[in-house]
Order: sequence, then C-alpha cells, then structure tokens
Amino acid sequence: MRYDGSMRAHFGRRLAPVLLAAPLGALLGCRAQKPKDSHADAGSSSGSISVTSGADVTSHASPLPSPAGDPALVADAIDAEPFRARNRARISHDRSPVIVLQSHDPHPARDLGKRLCEAVVPKKPPATPILLKPNIGGFDWFKDPAKSHGDNGLVGRITDPEFVRGVIQCLRKRGHDHITIAEGWGATHKDWLRLIHVSGYEAMAREEHTPLVALDDDGVFDVEGDQPGKPIALRGMEATHVPTLLVPKLLAETLDHGMFISLPKIKAHRFGVLSMALKGMQGTVMLSDAAPVFHQKWRMHREINPLIEAQSKGQPVERSAWVHALETFAERIVDVFEVEAPDVVLAEGAPAMGGDGFEALWPLADSVAIGGTNPILVDRVGAEILGLWDSSDLARELGGHRTSPLLEAAAKRFGIDLTLPPIVGDGASLVSRKQAVHFVSMAGFELHSDPSPPMTWLPENRPVAHASRIADGAIVVDGRGEDLAWSRASPTAWETDYAGQATGIVTRAQFLYSSRALYVLWHLESTGLNVDRSRPVDAPRARLYEEDCVELFFTPDRNRPSHYYEMEQGPFGHFWDLEIDCEAHTSNTAWSSGARVATTRDPVKRIATIEAELTAPDIVRALVPGARLPLGLYRMEGKDPRHYLAWSPPRTAKPNFHVPEAFGVLALDP
Repeated sequence: MRYDGSMRAHFGRRLAPVLLAAPLGALLGCRAQKPKDSHADAGSSSGSISVTSGADVTSHASPLPSPAGDPALVADAIDAEPFRARNRARISHDRSPVIVLQSHDPHPARDLGKRLCEAVVPKKPPATPILLKPNIGGFDWFKDPAKSHGDNGLVGRITDPEFVRGVIQCLRKRGHDHITIAEGWGATHKDWLRLIHVSGYEAMAREEHTPLVALDDDGVFDVEGDQPGKPIALRGMEATHVPTLLVPKLLAETLDHGMFISLPKIKAHRFGVLSMALKGMQGTVMLSDAAPVFHQKWRMHREINPLIEAQSKGQPVERSAWVHALETFAERIVDVFEVEAPDVVLAEGAPAMGGDGFEALWPLADSVAIGGTNPILVDRVGAEILGLWDSSDLARELGGHRTSPLLEAAAKRFGIDLTLPPIVGDGASLVSRKQAVHFVSMAGFELHSDPSPPMTWLPENRPVAHASRIADGAIVVDGRGEDLAWSRASPTAWETDYAGQATGIVTRAQFLYSSRALYVLWHLESTGLNVDRSRPVDAPRARLYEEDCVELFFTPDRNRPSHYYEMEQGPFGHFWDLEIDCEAHTSNTAWSSGARVATTRDPVKRIATIEAELTAPDIVRALVPGARLPLGLYRMEGKDPRHYLAWSPPRTAKPNFHVPEAFGVLALDP
C-alpha cells in the first residue's frame, strides 16, 4: 500500500484556461522536442481511491500502456540550471524580514490574506502573470458533515479559500488581471470536481473571476485548451535525487516571466513534521518514471510504503528507518525547490494547526498569517509558531532533528542561518510567546505540551471566537472591563444582521474562562438604550428580547448541537435565561446561568458595556481547555427600524436566531 498524504487531481474545463502569449519553447529559448505518443485513451488514466487504516489515502492508478523507453508524454525540454542558479542567488542572499500578522476579524482568513499580500508581495507591472498555489489537496478524504459533527474532512487541513480570495482582491486592486489559481492532485477528474466544490474553491474562483486549474494534464487526461499541467522535461537533473522530475507547463512559464506565490496552510504534518512552503512543493511534482506522470508523486516518499505496510501488520519498524525515509524525502523536496522555488510565500494560519495535519487537529489560539520572499525563513518562523523549532522532544524521537528535516536540508543547501530572522508585523510578538505543542507522527510517537483534546467539531465556513484561560478571581465584574485579564481576550466584532447584510452598527464581544466561570464583555456602539428601566434588575426579565439587549447562545455538548442555553442581557443589567432543545421543541425558563451582570453607559456617545460572569454548572463543566463549542452571538437594537444583529448570520427569510447549524465556534484556548 502506498502512503500519499498529498493526493491531487485535475480541473481544467470548468473555468477559463490561462491565456498564454507564446509557446513555452519560444518564451524560454528552448529546443522543442517531438511529442511522444499520446496514448489518447483518456479513460485508462483514471484510478480508484481507497482509505486504509490510519486514514492514509492510496491511489491505485492504472498506468497507461507505454512502449519501452517512453515513460511519459513530454512536449518540450528546458534547462534546470538557470532556474536553479537564479533561486540559489536570490534566496541565499534574501534576509528581508518575515512578516507575521494576526487578525481579530470575525472572518480572519480573508482579512489576513488581503493584508499580508499588501505587506509582502512586491509591486510588479499589472500585466505580470501570477500563479497562486494554495494547498488544496492536503487532506485524507471527504467526510459526511452530518455524521462528523460538521466536519467535511477538508476544513482545517487545506488553505482556506477566503485567504486566497483576500490575496486575489489585493492583487486586483493593484491592477493585476492575469491571475491563476493552480494546484496538483493525483486522483481523478471526478474527485477534483468534488474537491473544489466541497472546499468552496469553485465558488470563490467563479466569484472572483479567476481561473482555477489543476497541474495534472499529461496530454492524455485532458487534451483541451492550453493544457497548463502538461509536463515539461528538465535537463540537468541527473545528479539530483529527482532525476526524472518534470515541471508543469504553467509553472515553467510563470517561473520564466511571471510571479509564483505559494499559499500554504500552516500546520504540523505527520510525515514531514511541518507543512508550509517547502512541503507544499510536493503539489507541483511530476515524475517520468511511469505514466500518467501526475500519479507518480508517491515516489517522492516511496521508502515509507514498506514501513506502513509492516506497521499495518503489527510488525516492528525501526525508528531509524522512518528517519532515513524522511531525510531522503527532504533531499528530494529541496531538489524540487531549487528549481521551482516560489517568489513569495503567504502562509495561512486562521487558525494554524498542530497535530498530524489530517485527522488529529489542535488549532492554535490566534489567527495568524506569515509571509516573506525567502521561503526557508517563512517556514522557520512557522515552525516556531507551531512549537516545532529547536525541540529537544522532537530530537529525541527523530534521531537528533530538532525541527523538520525539510527545513534543515533547505537551510543547509542554501547556506541560510536559521537563527531567528527579523520579524515585523502586528503578530510579531506571537513568535516569542510559548506555544502549545501538539504533534502526532506516523512513526508512532506524539508530542503534547498540555492535555487538551483535538478538535472534533468543525462547522464549515463559520467564524471563531477565542476565550483565554485565566486564574480564578482575575475578574471583578463592574461593567467597565478594565481588569488586566481582559487585555488577553481577543475581541470579536460584527455589524451584520440576521440576513448577513451590513448595518454599520458595531458590536464587540470578548471571552475569558476560569475553573469556575465563563466571562463575556460586550461593547455596544450606536445604542439607543431602549429599555424599560422601571423593571427590576435583580430578577429574571421575561421578554427582554423585545427591547435592546444582547444574546449569547451556548452549546455545552458539540455532539448535541440542538441543545443549548440562551442568555439575554440588557445595557442596564437586566437578564433572562432559557434552556432550549430544538429537536424536542422545548424550552425551560427555570434554568439559570448563575449570571452576575454589571453595566456602564455613555448616552452622549451612544455606547454601552455589559460585563457578565456565568457560573451555571452546566456551563462550567463544558469549559475544557482546547474544546471548540458551538456559539451564537446576537443583538437587538432600536425600535423603528428594529435591527436584529448576528455575528454568524443564520440568513433566514425573517429574523430567527434559533438556527443551531448556523452557530459559530467558541474556542477555549489552553
């Protein structure tokens, strides 16, 4: 059985192909070679996908019949050395700062993509062709969200399409109109279509009027259009660890006269330790050992196949064999990187993921993005963010390697000093902050710095609010929110209504938790303070929702999303609690959140602050570090017109907040 942790597939018919000005040979000054026999039976290039124990994906492709000495269809050949020499000169001397940004936006991925692009991507003429390569195929397989608590198998593993949208919008603002999104994946065309649809890339690319293609065109699988994935032979690879390497046509053209931007996901990886710019080069790999060439990516890490097979049979595997396989893979990846290095890396961590990168996921507390023009240094900073840099625990398990061997091999090859590079940006302080470490290796060991459980509930395309852990007694509930502990709480802000329409009425919420309470701090702007003040504040206030108030919907058990608690609080301290079970169509007004509420107001500035301590045992029991729980945040404001504001809009025809499938997430940071 073969391990293929970066399966790829093909897409080239659904969106407009890239328009190219001239043949590759003319652009690069290369000698055109006579195309080999095309074996144009497209059906024979399809394969089947199976999921093995451990959720590794296996591609059993049926190789195309190929005459002896004709391993692959190759249209042209180019010299690798000019690309290699240029990349060595550029990267070995590039000591520009690595930029780290963080976001408190309700939808941080798009915000980070746009701002990081603005800060990092060099200014180029608008006509410059730009290739954006996100990590779309870095997952095991699809899941049924209905059976996996909202997890579709993709979210958290691949680059968020909203991050890519932010980058595209940044580039469009600069006048660029020759932008292509491309990725390589070794499965079938049908699987690729499913991938881009389920992941949201199809819709995003269509909405942004940006071509989306797969680098899997061998002249047989898809013979239409410009064939952006057609393999081009590389002369001068004989002395490398990848002598049969081919380069996709679109990538070769971009390297020659365009700008190649890598958009990886920041995550731990069960084999490579770290998956960012360097590991992302696997998506560009084509090898001429057999046809179709885009099905040969597994050969990059072929040494682990017998190890996995032995492990699956319960046979012992020497750790040194795993280390050797990883070191060999690292050298091959660096050979690819030398020739095909991206000009820019913009890495998405909204959130970054510890764990194994596929099934066991531990999201980091902060939404971050890391960017720069030296891919090795970007990966170096990402390793530290993930807690996988200079790790004695990792060295103990991996034969002395204190970080990813991919990073070490690249730094050695390019003569890069991995001492912490200069870091700038509003997230720079996150690099020096001690991070929670969670790494799950396919070699049979795990590293955990705390006992927090992995993420098991992943609502698709829903915002995340973070709650920082504090000591008991760190908060004095006085309605001011001036305790030092609140400075640790990332604000969550929104101005949308129940239908997702912008209103200009801003609401902010911050969360903290301790062993005995959940704390929430609300900041209300543009408030009219429309509340009946004659009603007492020391007793539950029924129908508070008919006046100005905020509402927090809290789900204590992610496996029962229809059962949640509704807590209403007003700007003068009124409160009302409910227990809701949507499936049973019941509500319990006798339930109490144990709330202590204090408020302050400024009628002239039309602002109010609501600070609440929630101590109900049902809530406290759910406050497990690392948990991710369904959360709804809402606000009612005004009389005429009446505004029904929602952080994660249910998008119903009429105002209705009781839509648990539309809730966002409260992440309880360790």
